[in-house]
Amino acid sequence: MRYERNQDRERGQDRDQEQEQEQVRGPAPGRAGARGVLAAFALAGCGALLAAGCSPPGGAGARPGGSSPDAASTAPAASGGASASPSEAGPPAKGGVTVTGVAAKGLESPWGVAPLPDGNLLVASRDKGTISRVDVGTGEVTQVGKVPGVAPAGEGGLLGLAVSPSFASDRMVYAYFTTESDNRIARLRYDDKRPVGEQLGAPDTVFRGIPKGMIHNGGRIAFGPDKMLYAGTGEAGDTGLAQDKKSLGGKILRMTPDGQPVHGNPEADSVVYSSGHRNVQGLAWDKDKRLWAAEFGQNTWDELNLIEPGANYGWPEAEGKAGKPGMRDPVAVWKTEQASPSGIAWAQGSVWMAGLRGQRLWRIPLAGANPVAEPEAFLEGEYGRLRTVVALGGDKLLLVTSETDGRGSPESGDDRILTLTVR
Repeated sequence: MRYERNQDRERGQDRDQEQEQEQVRGPAPGRAGARGVLAAFALAGCGALLAAGCSPPGGAGARPGGSSPDAASTAPAASGGASASPSEAGPPAKGGVTVTGVAAKGLESPWGVAPLPDGNLLVASRDKGTISRVDVGTGEVTQVGKVPGVAPAGEGGLLGLAVSPSFASDRMVYAYFTTESDNRIARLRYDDKRPVGEQLGAPDTVFRGIPKGMIHNGGRIAFGPDKMLYAGTGEAGDTGLAQDKKSLGGKILRMTPDGQPVHGNPEADSVVYSSGHRNVQGLAWDKDKRLWAAEFGQNTWDELNLIEPGANYGWPEAEGKAGKPGMRDPVAVWKTEQASPSGIAWAQGSVWMAGLRGQRLWRIPLAGANPVAEPEAFLEGEYGRLRTVVALGGDKLLLVTSETDGRGSPESGDDRILTLTVR
């Protein structure tokens, strides 16, 4: 079993968020549960992916409202937000996770994952700048191409992936990546009839100018139920950008597939959908089309937020439940050593959230917009750092590990994409 290898962060310093939450000491011994005995699992139904395009029992000492200084905790949805009706029943307070197989192994710095309509997967390598196809029936990993212009450094590189809502006809794959000058989003045509390694067309940049840095590049993209493209950005280590209305840093963006502002966005001619974020790496929609986002805190609280258009989520003036007028409090918070959240997905009435430093998968059961029980942690320390969660429909999830990005302690076979059944 992996053991947490985290060092205490230096209070009050805005250092590299993942690094400050996930620094390690010494090699980790073998993980609990021999991963080598996991059978290959042929995924059925990947075509029924997230409507968006897109956690044993709960964490120790969890209490409502963030009252415990070392606990995962929940809070009511922000005032004015969507809420559950009194008759709306949520999922059971206690859930479960079964690791059913390994869809792929031997991956290098995997970050974004995009299920294809045929049930197979496209996976981005942050540090190599490549996209590979995973055959989930055989586990074979084949490089389909390299994204030109990717400049990996620190937390930057080739990050989120999403397939077009019209993929059957346009064959477009969207990628969020760091260049020498910015973070941007481009789309590339995927043609699997071309030779291996040459299956990506030239990138067509649909959006550029997102602030970049060695830290806090955000990077998650997903198509929502409205078929618009959403992107989570970071403030690139410059905290003031999150509240700067003229900056794209520390925001959630909403745009057309062509990168244009969407009619009905909070401000005309702007792609900014919400502000006051530190570093958004998780986006997911629930069955009622509510948007949820996970983001890194600094020294105290990581957050799960219910996103509403035009809302301000507080950073850097607020971290966690601050109760500041004009700013939205998170629905759930965690001490940073328990989470450091990256990808999220919605399945079986719960948001499922991957933890990097926390090295666990969190389940947050919801009735509408309100938690019905304390978050539960699963797989703690068993597979190391966890980066991305993808819903495949029903009770099936994919979970991507993140041990080869320079901050983990990789073992033979890392990194992996695990297949899960959840309840």
